[in-house]
Amino acid sequence: MNPAATADGRGASFQGNSPVNRRFVILTEGFSNPIRGKTGACVIRYCRDEVVAVLDSTAVGRTSHELLGVGDVPVVGSLADVPQGRTLLIGIALPGGQLPPAWRAIVSEAIGRGMDVVSGMHDFLADDPEMAAAAREHQVRLIDVRNQRIRHCARAQGLRDECLRIHTVGQDSSLGKMLTTRELTRALQAAGRDAKFAATGQTGIIVEGDGYPIDCMVADFISGAAEQLVLDHQHHEILMIEGQGSLAHPSFSGVTLGLLHGCQPHGLILCYEAGRSTALGLDHIPLAPLAELRRLYEQVASLLRPCRVIGISINSRRLTAEEAAEERGRREQEFGLPVCDVLRDGPQPLVDAVLKLAAERSSSA
Repeated sequence: MNPAATADGRGASFQGNSPVNRRFVILTEGFSNPIRGKTGACVIRYCRDEVVAVLDSTAVGRTSHELLGVGDVPVVGSLADVPQGRTLLIGIALPGGQLPPAWRAIVSEAIGRGMDVVSGMHDFLADDPEMAAAAREHQVRLIDVRNQRIRHCARAQGLRDECLRIHTVGQDSSLGKMLTTRELTRALQAAGRDAKFAATGQTGIIVEGDGYPIDCMVADFISGAAEQLVLDHQHHEILMIEGQGSLAHPSFSGVTLGLLHGCQPHGLILCYEAGRSTALGLDHIPLAPLAELRRLYEQVASLLRPCRVIGISINSRRLTAEEAAEERGRREQEFGLPVCDVLRDGPQPLVDAVLKLAAERSSSA
């Protein structure tokens, strides 16, 4: 745990930075939906008391629940409407990780108002000469969450078998791997287990306060960064490792594979969104069937140690309650595994699956 993290596990700072003033104004201008605005949505879900407002001039007067499906944060049209805000948080996740050009003026205004800026984009604000100069002038910080570099090649050595490693994997990108991992971690902690959420993406790092942005590593060091994440936290009883991308997604499969090899999980939670039929951002590519992906994930993960899918997490946001119940029952019958939507149903079936694997491993030790 980052020494600057709060007592309940929520991070007060990010690795490599002094504590952040967590009075966030979340910028989602023009992208205020649960997919593109997922960073903002997750920060509101897990850090509600630290969020002052959502900034989107196209939706003034509405709430974060109406736009992002979570919380009751007011939506404002300008930074002048939230003088109590201390940090502007870039609240979107876009393919390629580039700051929308129209947002430059908003970020510059925040700097001029003396606000720090936290960004999880691939384009680093601190590398922008104009913004860096303005930040120096106004004595504020540009905090690029993804600006972490690890030069460590995975060696598949030194991992404690006593630390149970559970990893979320997906049928596609942006469908709930981070949320599933976080919800299971919280439920395990509430049950008295020593569980740690291991963040591997910008949103998870902002929420947890530590972790490594796996998708921003040099290719040779992707698996090494995942391995280092385990080495950092394997003193815990259970390590819940956030997944990224999908082995079946052409854009992001390299990161998914590197995570699998680096963290060497004992068990997998397979995540999918009911009603999604094509790869995110690639409508010409149909999603691979869940059964096929289950076999693929187990085969790839088991190259280094035995590993299996122990449960399935549904994102059922597109379905009615009745439809979601039917979907859950159908998948339970198809796979013979515990299945649930961790928000709609609660995470207990998957928590039980994690604890069952822990007991199996303990009895065979």
